[in-house]
Amino acid sequence: MGKCSGRCTLVAFCCLQLVAALERQIFDFLGYQWAPILANFLHIMAVILGIFGTVQYRSRYLILYAAWLVLWVGWNAFIICFYLEVGQLSQDRDFIMTFNTSLHRSWWMENGPGCLVTPVLNSRLAMEDHHVISVTGCLLDYPYIEALSSALQIFLALFGFVFACYVSKVFLEEEDSFDFIGGFDSYGYQAPQKTSHLQLQPLYT
Repeated sequence: MGKCSGRCTLVAFCCLQLVAALERQIFDFLGYQWAPILANFLHIMAVILGIFGTVQYRSRYLILYAAWLVLWVGWNAFIICFYLEVGQLSQDRDFIMTFNTSLHRSWWMENGPGCLVTPVLNSRLAMEDHHVISVTGCLLDYPYIEALSSALQIFLALFGFVFACYVSKVFLEEEDSFDFIGGFDSYGYQAPQKTSHLQLQPLYT
């Protein structure tokens, strides 16, 4: 019963991770954030691997899924530090999220709740093929939206990591008991026995 409840809980958390990752992937595509797009894609593949490992009783897949979650937590912690400009990180200088290929920012910068976007005409700050805008009236600035999104990913990843370790431990214990306590004998397996049709007859001389 505990094994079933653990598996079901892990599958539920994996499904929540998939929904959250797909939602984030959509907004990163809209904002041309290439580094998060790549990371989200790898995360979606890892979550699908975790679901498959849980359903098919594959402990190795769950171990790989748990190892990826450690990297995923680190990546999201970096995103929080980046958007909150912790230490030497700066959004105005570092364009890590776009691999330094464009000046695009988060989609939430112009489309956040309550944001009013006003184009600035004839600005000397505008580069070629770019325009300068003024964003005012936001109920929540986009760095905090991105930080909250990453915090949600960390929350789900931590719970997923705990349950992945628990379920994989249960699977490994079952595999060990199968290998060392009877093997196929625990399922009533019996090797076929050879039968002889020869009959001994007395020899009269």
